[in-house]
Amino acid sequence: MTPLRRGRPDDGGDRRARIVASATRLFADEGFDAVSLRQVARDAGVDPALVHHYFSGKDELFAASVELPADPDDVLAGMASLAAQDRGTALLRAIARLWEGPQRHALAAFVRGSLGSRARTAAVREVFRARVMPRVLEGLEGPREELELRATLAATQVMGFILLRYVVQLEPLASLPREQAVALVAPTLQHYLTGELTDPDPGRGS
Repeated sequence: MTPLRRGRPDDGGDRRARIVASATRLFADEGFDAVSLRQVARDAGVDPALVHHYFSGKDELFAASVELPADPDDVLAGMASLAAQDRGTALLRAIARLWEGPQRHALAAFVRGSLGSRARTAAVREVFRARVMPRVLEGLEGPREELELRATLAATQVMGFILLRYVVQLEPLASLPREQAVALVAPTLQHYLTGELTDPDPGRGS
């Protein structure tokens, strides 16, 4: 293991890059929740104080490790204060505004670059699991297992919307006015967030 180098950095770019590279691998392999800043520092061969020197916390390091073009906290600001039945529309509207704004090219490059990389794909999964869906589901009632299932189902709808409308640009969805596209897709997303998840035909397949 690389010996720890204490003190303020004299090769800042190199040490910061090593920290980000270690974080990227660890987040992809172990998930956001399982990784600590001290673990990242140990893997990168630096003093833990250096991680805090470059990054305010794990969220900022995570964003840097996956090269997020936008901060989920900013995109989803105020989401938790909305009534549960309004969150599907609000989430899709926020995503549509983001993808149709100045960052659209960076976002498309991020998604395309993630599809061919195991580490980046895992990172995208962690973005949704650890930073997007908890904010959308905050305050919703239900067992943990049910909320995790809802988060997964909602993520499939959100990612499908992003991929088909903005990355693949499948017509006619790609050319629909924003509010029309949101109005058509949001009810399904809202069902995943708050609707019944029981099998409509329990006897099927028996």
